Amino acid sequence: MSAEQVSSLCEQLVKAVTVIMDPASTQRYRLEALKFCEEFKEKCPICVPCGLKLAEKTQTAIVRHFGLQILEHVVKFRWNNMPRLEKVYLKNNVMGLISNGTQSILEEESHIKGVLSRIVVEMIKREWPQHWPDMLKELDTLSKQGETQTELVMFILLRLAEDVVTFQTLPTQRRRDIQQTLTQNMEKIFSFLLTTLQQNVNKYRRMKTDLAQETKAQANCRVGIAALNTLAGYIDWVALSHVTADNCKLLEMLCLLLNEPELQIGAAECLLIAVSRKGKLEDRKPLMVLFGDVAMHYILSAAQTADGEGLVEKHYVFLKRLCQVLCALGSQLCALLGSECDVETPANFGKYLDAFLAFTTHPSQFLRSSTQITWGALFRHEVLSHNPLLLAMIPKYLRASMTNLVKVGFPSKTDSPSCEYSRFDFDSDEDFNAFFNSFRAQQGEVMRMACRLDPRTGFQMAGEWLKYQLTTPVDTGPMNSRTGEGLCSIFSPSFAQWDAMTFFSESVISQMFRTLDKDDIPVNDGIDLLQLVLNFETKDPLILSCVLTNVSALFPFVTYRPEYLPQVLSKLFASVTFEVIEESKAPRTRAVKNVRRHACSSIIKMCRDYPQLVLPNFEMLYNHVKQLLSNELLLTQMEKCALMEALVLISNQFKDYERQKAFLEELMAPVAGLWLSPEMQRVLSDPEAFISYVGADNKIADPVLEDPSGLNRSRISFCVYTILGVVKRARWPADTEEAKAGGFLVGYTPSGNPIYRNPCTEQVLKLFDNLLALIRTHNNLYMPEMVARLGETFAKALDMLEVEKNAILGLPQPLLELYDSPVYKTVLERMQGFFCTLYDNCFHILGNAGPSMQQDFYTVDCLATQLLSSAFTNLNNIPDYRLRPMLRVFVKPLVLSCPPEYYETFVCPMLGPLFTYLHMRLSQKWQVINQRSTLCEDDAADDNPESQEMLEEQLVRLLTREVMDLITVCCVSKKGVDHNTTAAVDGDDDEAMVTEVTPPASAELTELGKCLTKQEDVCTAVLITAFTSLSWKDTLSCQRTTTQLCWPLLKQVLPGNLLPDAVSWFFISVLKGLQIHGQHDGCMAALVHLAFQIYEALRPRYTELKAVMEQIPDIHRDSLEQFDSKLLNPTPQKVADKRRKDHFKRLIAGCIEKPLGEQFRKEVHIRNLPSLFKKVKPLLGTDMLENEDGEGLTALFEP
Repeated sequence: MSAEQVSSLCEQLVKAVTVIMDPASTQRYRLEALKFCEEFKEKCPICVPCGLKLAEKTQTAIVRHFGLQILEHVVKFRWNNMPRLEKVYLKNNVMGLISNGTQSILEEESHIKGVLSRIVVEMIKREWPQHWPDMLKELDTLSKQGETQTELVMFILLRLAEDVVTFQTLPTQRRRDIQQTLTQNMEKIFSFLLTTLQQNVNKYRRMKTDLAQETKAQANCRVGIAALNTLAGYIDWVALSHVTADNCKLLEMLCLLLNEPELQIGAAECLLIAVSRKGKLEDRKPLMVLFGDVAMHYILSAAQTADGEGLVEKHYVFLKRLCQVLCALGSQLCALLGSECDVETPANFGKYLDAFLAFTTHPSQFLRSSTQITWGALFRHEVLSHNPLLLAMIPKYLRASMTNLVKVGFPSKTDSPSCEYSRFDFDSDEDFNAFFNSFRAQQGEVMRMACRLDPRTGFQMAGEWLKYQLTTPVDTGPMNSRTGEGLCSIFSPSFAQWDAMTFFSESVISQMFRTLDKDDIPVNDGIDLLQLVLNFETKDPLILSCVLTNVSALFPFVTYRPEYLPQVLSKLFASVTFEVIEESKAPRTRAVKNVRRHACSSIIKMCRDYPQLVLPNFEMLYNHVKQLLSNELLLTQMEKCALMEALVLISNQFKDYERQKAFLEELMAPVAGLWLSPEMQRVLSDPEAFISYVGADNKIADPVLEDPSGLNRSRISFCVYTILGVVKRARWPADTEEAKAGGFLVGYTPSGNPIYRNPCTEQVLKLFDNLLALIRTHNNLYMPEMVARLGETFAKALDMLEVEKNAILGLPQPLLELYDSPVYKTVLERMQGFFCTLYDNCFHILGNAGPSMQQDFYTVDCLATQLLSSAFTNLNNIPDYRLRPMLRVFVKPLVLSCPPEYYETFVCPMLGPLFTYLHMRLSQKWQVINQRSTLCEDDAADDNPESQEMLEEQLVRLLTREVMDLITVCCVSKKGVDHNTTAAVDGDDDEAMVTEVTPPASAELTELGKCLTKQEDVCTAVLITAFTSLSWKDTLSCQRTTTQLCWPLLKQVLPGNLLPDAVSWFFISVLKGLQIHGQHDGCMAALVHLAFQIYEALRPRYTELKAVMEQIPDIHRDSLEQFDSKLLNPTPQKVADKRRKDHFKRLIAGCIEKPLGEQFRKEVHIRNLPSLFKKVKPLLGTDMLENEDGEGLTALFEP
């Protein structure tokens, strides 16, 4: 084609690019221009000359960039079909562009440098080393031309390492060829990089002070930065011997550069990567040179200089890197010391610790937190933990922790030097708060490790700090709490100090009791502190809460001096009825409620952990509680029940069935009287009467203060809470002999396990019918005609609370709201809270009934029928947010604690209909979600706002996980898995995805699972749910179900005669799962493994599976025939499992979904070159035609 054609085409392209980049262009023009450019790149035969012309220096940067993009496109997509001479022509011209086709290093745009280096790397990936053996020499020659070319060479080497080693974006054989050739030449490459770095740094240092040479100095500096970035791309994976060659010359240079402001961040990055290297301990030994005098001096002086220049982002980033370097050094020391490498504790270990402590005491909360893991490793280390220097550091570390535990540094505030740093690190106060909470928990761990080595110091410091806080006047700061005048808010200086001190004392005191022998405990000091705390009076709810925690932390000292128990009880009981304003009429704030709840839980904890200690004071405790319960308005229902729970816990120590039963009868008499009264019976069994009784049909004028039916609601709550408390806490003695002596043992199971009776059984079962009636009524409240009966004020009474919605959507709570707002702002919120808590508590009772009353509960007449007609009635109208807790707190524990002899009579009749229903419900829900996502944008603009849709969708996800978890727990026993940990947390999402898939070989069916699969309807429901769920859009659920549930269930039914249609359906379900979840590595690996298992196990019996395979898009029939024949006619030498699975994965590749970013990407094909290594006998089935070029010319690119 003539030069004129090239010129005229180029003119058109320049116009098109200008239109595309001009913000004033209309969308139509821009699209047309874009289409023209794309078609040109795809179809035009003269791309190379046009690209080269557009890339000339005379053009604008935008046009040059486009010209170079054309050349990159040619190399990526047309290379395989280009004649040899054209390849050589293009390669020579590109090298010419690097040589003299760019502006100087300081003027050239970075995107031009980027695309130019990419073109060279794309050619290297296709031709080096076989067809371009002199590539490295050519780059070396180019770099001798000057700084501009050297920088581009650095970019090329870095990009090559990233593509080949880091991202691995090319076929295996090519990658192996290039990586091995790089490794063979690594000594030269490293020496080239180091020499480049050294020469340019030396020139830069010489010239930077001379103003006349400023430009030259800047150019050398640029090359220095590029060399450091390139080194960073290699240090991570080359043999450690290169990093530590010549007496660690590289590390020495990097340390020197830490004091060079323009180069220090790059140097610190390289140093960090080097020091973080894993590998053989022997190879890592030379890294200890960094503990030497010279290296330490440079690292520490760089840190001091950077810190001394105030808060500048660049210096702060550098400090973070240095901190990471010191952390990584500590990790290397911990790995090498005490191993077989014969490494001594470094002479500069003390200096290192001082430097490390300086980072722990830095104003930046982020830097402080970065040091914690390393402190933990040092305190835990078997050799270093005895080192006198480290032991001497413990008091200093604890002193630093006392400051670091104080929650200051909110980005919106200015009350601490940390705030300024936080503004760099955190977007909001909520963000900082979440970080600080995890940082504090981490500090607690490390402090406990430190106190294991030196328990007395920690206790002494806690005592001093506690005494100081008790005598210091309260400073509420500028913000007053809304709870009352002159009280602390969570941002008050006094509260911040109290809060930190409390956490500190709790951590160190608990550790001291674990570490010291009984005789060495400083009892007198502990009791003195306890007395000071008990005598301290405050009306501030936030501080009082801290005081109560300190009482609990010091309580173990009372085990040595029981005479102090009554004082402790008095303090706690006084706090149970705490009010800011006496007989307060205003709604209580959360801070007040928290104090009262805190006191109750402290009493429960004391009775649970030290029942023998409290038992002698039982009468006193009982009288206290009776007195409080006599006034109906004094306590909330929850507080009343907490106190009754404490009494029940102590009564377990009677170890006498009749005595405990009589006590529980007396305790529950008021509840039984109320619960079994004719009026209550009427209210509990009739939804209309119930709505009216609790006041949900009223219209209320003042929704903040007026609440005429509050007392009625509290009576129902009181009964339900009490039943729950008793069922949860009443137990027989743990020791079989004591249980036998006390009359709790009633016999033995066929397998020889003891059968106990619970002293609460008679009382609870008496109330059971009305409880089921309440649950049935509550379920029926969701019927449309009942919802219509709710009063105007309470139309949304059955909705979720805002707090629940935020938790599900993962939205943070505003910080102040947590303490200063009233618990319920309006009577509607109070009603919502009542319904929500009541519903949950009823199911908690049923969930606890099995473990608590055992055979007495499971033998209740027609229990399955009774539950089906109450708890499982009207499920269609029950919303997802109510169904979820029902499955978790009721069905799961009920089934798991059921003795095997009741599986057939109780569990199967209940779970069969439930599983069938749940499958139907979830299928419908997912269908709606899928339809919603396929509808056009325009049609979707209905009444349902997006936030509501998100909430509904997230609820369906969480419900799906709950259902799949329930089925898994019932059916499959996974060795070493605790079923309680599998319940999904609100808001946990795909981040929890595991990418490694372990074949579920260890998963076997439980006895219950076997029993369920024997019942045809239950078995069908479970199998269908498990396999259908694979194509529901929840990756977490899909992965768990695939790895834990599907195969064990299917394996159980394999021996039977499965219908061919059913077998095909199972297999298709897995392939559908791959169509939806194939883009997620973890899901993909698990699903491929499952499909492989099914095909291998069932293909010999069912030819239908082959028919399914043949429908997979783009399947290679010959390859399938080959796989099938090997499967059906196995040879004595079995092909390795991995190879068979890889073959199978290639067969089904057509139905594995790709990530969205790859779905429309044009495929890049890089051909393999003649092998560099001696050929092994070729494997059957590998593509022998991949290199049909046939030229095999070893020197296609001759310089």
